[in-house]
Amino acid sequence: MTTPADAHDVRDPEQPGRLLATERDALIPLLRGRAPEDFARPVAACPGWTVRDVLAHCAAALTRAVEGAWGPDVFSPESNDRDIAARSGWSDAEVVDELERGMTAAGPVIARAGGKLDGLALGEWVHAGDVRDALGEPGAYGGAGLPDALALLARLTRERGHVPLHADLDDLDEPLRLGESGGERPPGRFIGDGPTLVRLYTGRPAGGAVFELAGVEAEELDIYG
Repeated sequence: MTTPADAHDVRDPEQPGRLLATERDALIPLLRGRAPEDFARPVAACPGWTVRDVLAHCAAALTRAVEGAWGPDVFSPESNDRDIAARSGWSDAEVVDELERGMTAAGPVIARAGGKLDGLALGEWVHAGDVRDALGEPGAYGGAGLPDALALLARLTRERGHVPLHADLDDLDEPLRLGESGGERPPGRFIGDGPTLVRLYTGRPAGGAVFELAGVEAEELDIYG
């Protein structure tokens, strides 16, 4: 696997859509034909939500992006609850259908947004990992989309001036630089695999993974904290 490296400071407008399409091709087949009880499983990363709730939230977010349907409180807990409730009368298959359409159509919209919606693609990919985890499927927070996800994560943390970190990853040939200190703070260091790094940056449990983290606390890495 090649390295994202620091070249990802330059935005690739196709990257978010590519990440969504890659995850669509992996996730949607896993969901087709699932029993209703699978959609009712709790999702540990999203307390109070089931697999179906996470999928409905993801589908709604992508539909909003495609339709430009933004509201003043969009993605607030209240807005998310309304989106999920609006789909309560749908079948599980209809929720999956909307998600598939959104993961297909949102890429060009995100590309044209100039970077403002790039985090949406990363969030959708992370939620797909939450669903895989809840279903007991392998590849949560990993798989074919991992290189694009890591590159996107690295660029977003640098743009936002997040805590600096150098990551030596099993999945990449070269270290990955995340965050930006402006010289005010020496970077921390992570040694481990890509999915574990994603878990730490998104506030997900590390799941017993073996890794090293120095110079920074895990809680400081959480981009959603």
